[in-house]
Amino acid sequence: MSDSPGTPEDAPQIGELTPPDRTLMGPGPSDVHPRVLRAMSTPLVGHLDPSFIEIMNEVQELMRYTFRTDNQWTIPVSGTGSASMEAAIGNLVEPGDTMLVPTNGYFGGRMASMARRAGGEVVEVDAPWGEPLDPVDVETAFAEHQPDVFGFVHAETSTGVLQPDVPELTSIAHDHDAYVIADCVTSLGGVELRVDEWDVDVAYSGPQKCLSCPPGASPLTLSDRAMDKVLDRETDSRSWYLDLSLLEGYWGDDRSYHHTAPITNVYAIREALRLVAEEGIENRWERHREIAGGLKAGLQDLGLEMNAPDEYWLPSLNAVRVPDGIDDAAVIDHLLAEYDLEIASGLGDLAGDIWRIGCMGYSARPKNVEYLLAAIEDALAEQGHA
Repeated sequence: MSDSPGTPEDAPQIGELTPPDRTLMGPGPSDVHPRVLRAMSTPLVGHLDPSFIEIMNEVQELMRYTFRTDNQWTIPVSGTGSASMEAAIGNLVEPGDTMLVPTNGYFGGRMASMARRAGGEVVEVDAPWGEPLDPVDVETAFAEHQPDVFGFVHAETSTGVLQPDVPELTSIAHDHDAYVIADCVTSLGGVELRVDEWDVDVAYSGPQKCLSCPPGASPLTLSDRAMDKVLDRETDSRSWYLDLSLLEGYWGDDRSYHHTAPITNVYAIREALRLVAEEGIENRWERHREIAGGLKAGLQDLGLEMNAPDEYWLPSLNAVRVPDGIDDAAVIDHLLAEYDLEIASGLGDLAGDIWRIGCMGYSARPKNVEYLLAAIEDALAEQGHA
């Protein structure tokens, strides 16, 4: 007689988890700091346990330091960076609102998609992929469309461009009584970002980039002015899970149940942010500039060109042009197979034209840069590149 269904003999035979030991130098995730991994192995407590309430307070304090803000509404959203992005846009944009979004990268397009799903009307301020927004063009777009919300990408992961002139952009928006949402996914904890000083209303990020933390609890901060708009909405947010008026009960003074927080991920981001505070946020910005500067110089010594001009160069994400005659995917495959080293190809308009090389958080170390440069030199030589 055969064994009945559901017996151990019928169960899938899956071995122990043994992922490869990669060096992560792509656009994210970055290598996780060992202290963060240790924090994730500590025992769970309940998400309403008094000890966890204290941990929540500490995470918020550390997150305010890293964002350079005093905003009360500074929380880790349960989910990846796209969850904090959707929480920002889906709560601030109401049906009938107009949102101005950029066209100079992949993630401006994602902003547009989320704004439409929130019931908003989308208008665009144009700039080529690989260039930042020009404040003159932003002013022109405001004069023409009078948007209620303006979104921009501070560090565009798809092009390797860092947006300068942020205070000028926010000033234009506020002169037109609009709210400003900043995508800081690849800048928080890696390049200069000053939410309060730059007058940003809402900023969101992800933990897996410059914070070197696994995805799962994603930073979000809102000014009082922005949160007032959220709480005064005429219609509910279309997402129950990401409704900040409901999350206010959990992350605000009441600490009342909304959903079960990802406890281990909150442990992780607490330790990652503690590392930021120990290093000092400005020291951390300088480390990223210095280490990524060595990477940039080494790539140029190999005859490779950066996609972004020096004045817009993004240290945490280096977009490198693929030389003529080189198969970009073959280089990526070679690095992974021979060196256990991850970089990534281009997205959208730049697919096949660039490699995206991260230099973020715990991955931003001299030995990683040296290893990467040697590996790329070997991969290029495999294809006959001098």
